[in-house]
Amino acid sequence: MELRLAASRPRGAMIEAGKAPFGESGAQPMPDEKPVNYYQNLRPEMLAFIPADSRRLLDVGCGEGYFAQQLKQAENAEVWGIEVVEARARVAADRLDKVLVGDVATLIPQLPESFFDVVVFNDVLEHLLDPFDVLARIKTCLTPQGVVVSSIPNIRYYPTFYDLLAYCEWEYEESGILDSTHLRFFTERSIRKMYERLGYEVLRQEGINKMEHMPRRYRLANRLFHHRFWDMQFVEFATVARPLQAADGSSTR
Repeated sequence: MELRLAASRPRGAMIEAGKAPFGESGAQPMPDEKPVNYYQNLRPEMLAFIPADSRRLLDVGCGEGYFAQQLKQAENAEVWGIEVVEARARVAADRLDKVLVGDVATLIPQLPESFFDVVVFNDVLEHLLDPFDVLARIKTCLTPQGVVVSSIPNIRYYPTFYDLLAYCEWEYEESGILDSTHLRFFTERSIRKMYERLGYEVLRQEGINKMEHMPRRYRLANRLFHHRFWDMQFVEFATVARPLQAADGSSTR
C-alpha cells in the first residue's frame, strides 16, 4: 500500500528516502527543542527484542533513524519511521524506506492495515498525551503475528525514587527518567497492566540499562524485604507484546 499526500489529511506528511514532498497538506511538526544527539541513539540493547524474522517494521519516534537503520541492515527489512520533529525526519528519510512527520496519534489512519510485523516505541509512549489510545489503535497495523516492542522509563528507578523519598526532589531534566517532555510515568507493574488491559499478551518484559553501582542501602533494603525492590535497579523496561487472539483466531482489535 502506497501512501500519498492528501488534502483531507492535513496533520501528516510523508518523506520518502531522498525526497521531501511537503505541500499545503504538509506536517505540523514540533519545534526542535532538544540537542541533536537526543535523536541519534543507537539503542543496541533493544535489538535483542526484535523478532528475527521481521520483514516490515515501523519505528515510532525514529529521530534521525539510527536505530531503525540497524534493523533495516540486520534484517534486510522494509522499515518505516514516524518522527514529530521535521528536521530530524528529513535526516531519517535518507536512511529508511518511508518516514512520516507528525504525531503518531493523528497518523495511524494513514498507515496500512495488517502490514507491520513489528511496531517499535523506544522511549515514546511516556511522551504521548494518550498512549493507551495509541496502543489500542496501532493493533490494526499489525500482521496476525505482529508485535509491539517498547522501552519505557521506570519511575521507581532507585536514584530517582531515593531523591524523592529522602530529599523531596522531583527536578525535571533535559533527558532521562524525569525528561521535561514526559507526560506519563510508569513502573514495571503498570507497564504490564497497561498492555494486558488493552488486550495484549505480554510475551517478554525485562529490565534494561541496569544501575552500575548498587548503593549499600539499596542492597540491604532489597535483601530485608525479600527482593521486593528488584525493579528499582533498572532505568527502564523493555516489553514485547502481541494482541490477544479471539476464539475464532482473529485478533482482538
